[in-house]
Amino acid sequence: MHRILATHWMAGAAGAALVGGCAGQLPAGAAGAAPTQAWRSDQGDGTYLNPPLNADYPDPDIIRVGEDFYFVSTTFANVPGLTLLHSKDLVNWDILSHVVNRLEGRPQYDLADGGAYRAGVYAPSLRHRDGTFYVAVTPVGQSTRIYQARDPRGPWTFVELGQELFDPALFFDDDGTAYLASAIGSDGTITLYTLDRTVSRISGSRVVHYYQGAEGSKIVKRDGWYYLFNSIPRRLGMTVSRARSLFGPWETRASIDDTTGGHQGALVDLPNGDYYGFVMLDAGAKGRVTNISPVFWRDGWPIWGTPEAPDRVPARAPKPIPGHPFREPPASDTFASRTLGLQWQWNHNPLNDRWSLAERPGWLRLKAAPGDQLWSARNTLVQKGQAPGGRGEVVVDATGINPGDVCGFGTFGKFSGQLAVAGQPDGSRALTMRVTEATERGPVVDTRVAALPLTAERLWLRTDMDFRTERATLSYSVDGQRFTPVGGTLPLVYDWRTGTFQGVQFALSCYNPGASGGHLDIDGFTLTPLP
Repeated sequence: MHRILATHWMAGAAGAALVGGCAGQLPAGAAGAAPTQAWRSDQGDGTYLNPPLNADYPDPDIIRVGEDFYFVSTTFANVPGLTLLHSKDLVNWDILSHVVNRLEGRPQYDLADGGAYRAGVYAPSLRHRDGTFYVAVTPVGQSTRIYQARDPRGPWTFVELGQELFDPALFFDDDGTAYLASAIGSDGTITLYTLDRTVSRISGSRVVHYYQGAEGSKIVKRDGWYYLFNSIPRRLGMTVSRARSLFGPWETRASIDDTTGGHQGALVDLPNGDYYGFVMLDAGAKGRVTNISPVFWRDGWPIWGTPEAPDRVPARAPKPIPGHPFREPPASDTFASRTLGLQWQWNHNPLNDRWSLAERPGWLRLKAAPGDQLWSARNTLVQKGQAPGGRGEVVVDATGINPGDVCGFGTFGKFSGQLAVAGQPDGSRALTMRVTEATERGPVVDTRVAALPLTAERLWLRTDMDFRTERATLSYSVDGQRFTPVGGTLPLVYDWRTGTFQGVQFALSCYNPGASGGHLDIDGFTLTPLP
């Protein structure tokens, strides 16, 4: 099987797009439902394409508990935070829950003082011991927290450790002792902290290793060896170290990097004793994706890929565990439930009295929240853009729009495009298209179309994101058939310095700089692959 597939295993997961013109599409005759997202990893023939989720799922940590795999990922200031996914085969994933219901401890989480874009919670560490799931994370500028739950669906509770540990890596040794490793990339010092049995207090610490630029630690144990994985962001690479003791001495080797598959991750074991690797790859405007790779062992060291194609993440490979059906996180939403789908997050802590799924059953009602422009507006509802290209479409009822309201649909990121219904001073309504760029000086708003007269009350709003060209187009229709682009194209950009530190997201928004706003009703969201 390896020899048959070897011609498709390319250096770097980005090569998946080169497998063929229909890479990621469901092959004719393959089993399973048609994909509702823009990408399908499971090819239906016993193989998968990298990445399993072609969207922004950064800073991965993956564990196995019995026959189940769990994957936690960074979400920054989005609420609910720390997405937790579940899989049976490391390929087909679904969203299980979020660890953090609300961000607490800083006024910026409520969008004060410019908000917490690029801050919040990131680099979580997931582990399981004696029937309890644990997540270690350090909110920016706050004490490290240990969340725990008996059921990964929640509820989750947490304790604070009293110290701010950068990128904490939780590890339970064979005797149950808990440790946290923290590596600060600015100086490369790796410190190991010992925790008490309740995993709620630091009882000791010791510097155990040094490697210039190291951060994003993960620890795995196999056959009496401890393996320490570290990201080296300055060269987008990853190292693996090994030792017979957690306290060292460690010997270190360079591993893969972003040219061969990724730069931050570790290993997870399969029920049969094999190992697979997971690793994060910077992938342009869609953000940072997580790749899954077979791993083999040579002289006690893990080698990514296969003996036929070592030291690289394959673009296409046999599924780690065959026989499990196709699954994917939700994307489209009819808003028929009393709760938002797990694919949705707010840009910061929401104002819960400014939105409703109950006031008009089957519709999402967004009431105008405070804000004078999109970047500073509360209650912007987002979900991840999907590569290689996705078309998001909503049907809206604009009869509730009041003067001053700006309510609509578009993109959210370094450049945020918004096609909105704007309430005019005379009580009429118009379409406006604005592009907001996040800069070091603050948000800069480019009003591409100020006020396109509007008489229809029911509208179709469409956002096309093409991550191959890294451009987006916003358009509208009054009949759901003929769509008119508005405002030209806008760039899709990932920027950790001034953007959101995330891949570009779809965004529903409704805001008003005054205090007497109305509302926008949304009758469902549909995501389909770009034609």
